[in-house]
Amino acid sequence: MKKYLFFDDYSEGAHPQILEALIKTNLQQEAGYGDDIFSGEAKKLISDIIKDHSADIHFVSAGTQSNFIILAGMMKPFEAVISADSGHINVHEAGAVEATGHKVITIANAEGKINPRKIKEVMEFHKDEHMVKPKVVYISHATELGTIYTKNELESISECCKKNGLYLYLDGARLGSAVRSRESDLTLPDITRLVDAYYIGGTKNGAFLGEAVILVNDEIKPYFRYHLKQRGALLAKGRLPGVQFRELFRDGLFFRIAEHLNNMADRLACGIRDLGFGFLVKPCTNQVFPVLPDPLIRALDELYGFYVWEKVDKASSAIRLVTSWSTREEVIDGFLNDLKRLVNR
Repeated sequence: MKKYLFFDDYSEGAHPQILEALIKTNLQQEAGYGDDIFSGEAKKLISDIIKDHSADIHFVSAGTQSNFIILAGMMKPFEAVISADSGHINVHEAGAVEATGHKVITIANAEGKINPRKIKEVMEFHKDEHMVKPKVVYISHATELGTIYTKNELESISECCKKNGLYLYLDGARLGSAVRSRESDLTLPDITRLVDAYYIGGTKNGAFLGEAVILVNDEIKPYFRYHLKQRGALLAKGRLPGVQFRELFRDGLFFRIAEHLNNMADRLACGIRDLGFGFLVKPCTNQVFPVLPDPLIRALDELYGFYVWEKVDKASSAIRLVTSWSTREEVIDGFLNDLKRLVNR
């Protein structure tokens, strides 16, 4: 039995405040398929926060579902999406986007991120009708390595997309952690202004399940509910994500949860750094990637759950440690004490 699981930020159920809201509203009868009062109130709250009341908002159950439905809805059959080679749609979604008939064009990532120069190289290479036509640029914020885009970086990518007739889509599975990072200068209104579509992740930020899909560009809004229905995402009990997102954004719970999991990750990273270890990338959100000797990793694995992310050299590897809404300070301190004891034994 492991002392604690650092595998991900969804190993627990839901935040108690969300549980309470679900119980409180449980017997209230409402219309299905997202036409309930809770979903309506949640959409209004989100519209106010992102400062765009013209955006279309839909609730779906999962991140992978959000990605392949939105991307398929953005593209013609012969069009393709550009992604970092580390992007979730390329590595961890079992080819979901490609199963819709759209090629994922990968480019080398720099600490999980891409830049306009790489996008332009793809556009220059795919120059005629004998190849797929790039149409969407996919980015994650926070990235799969826990890094974040700056406002300047996102503005540059957005400008590049507009100049090249590309849509810009942002995977926001860990968007709460990203916008509440101490190093972030991007806000939700900034993101809304700069991308064509994105989603706000609830699953990894205290909800039982659920993501809020935000469609900004008018071109991709028509008939989107048809896409949802055909892909099995139009929930009969649409009230479930509606209640949860209403609670997340009613009084700032979404941001408080994000701040908590970032604070726990920062406490973890500082303790690891104090023991003399470095990181695969600089920690700034709730995913921490320390580089540790392989024998130490094997000893830690007997006590804690985590993923070995990648081999760094012959003697060491990077592991991934993820904090959640329910991670407590005593859990972090216990891990650090165990790590110190194993180092000194």
